[in-house]
Amino acid sequence: MKATAELQFVPIGQGVSVRREITRVIELLRQQDFILEVHASGTNIEGEMDAILAVVGRIHQTLHKDGTVRLVSYLKLETRTDREPTLAGKRL
Repeated sequence: MKATAELQFVPIGQGVSVRREITRVIELLRQQDFILEVHASGTNIEGEMDAILAVVGRIHQTLHKDGTVRLVSYLKLETRTDREPTLAGKRL
């Protein structure tokens, strides 16, 4: 099932800059077959729902393995039955 999502990761206790961790998140997302729109407070994603949910778990596992002690993620997920959701269809 196709979905659109907004995803935000917040590494906690990493100091002032979290650039390294967020760069890693974007690298992991770009390895997937997603349409991505990276913005200042998160990333918009278009892709298969199961793949979106799976990559969230993979990101948590990877960042913890890389030394992030505490990680919070926020996911807004949208699916539709009347048509395929797209990021392009959400632009104003």
